[in-house]
Amino acid sequence: MIYTGTGVSVQEEVETLVETAEQFPFSIIVWNDDFNTFDWVIQSLIEVCGHTAEQAEQCALIIHHNGKYAVKKGAFDDLKPMCEALLDRGISATLEETVVP
Repeated sequence: MIYTGTGVSVQEEVETLVETAEQFPFSIIVWNDDFNTFDWVIQSLIEVCGHTAEQAEQCALIIHHNGKYAVKKGAFDDLKPMCEALLDRGISATLEETVVP
């Protein structure tokens, strides 16, 4: 058995990833653009996705630096209206199935 240095085997980590993907099979991905301000993205994540101000700010920074970020995970039916609300606000967002590596 291979351990990762955290006292958890690789197999246990993979099982946890699979369980997480099964619980949260979809993600809202927000994409970086040159139009929306940090403040607008943060406000939208708070109002639409229910993030705290700190969570929304961290998401906005990750989006800016990485080009995209999965800001919310869950069931398709729960996330679809949130994704549409972000799109209505002019924020580039997609709803994608979670991929397990």
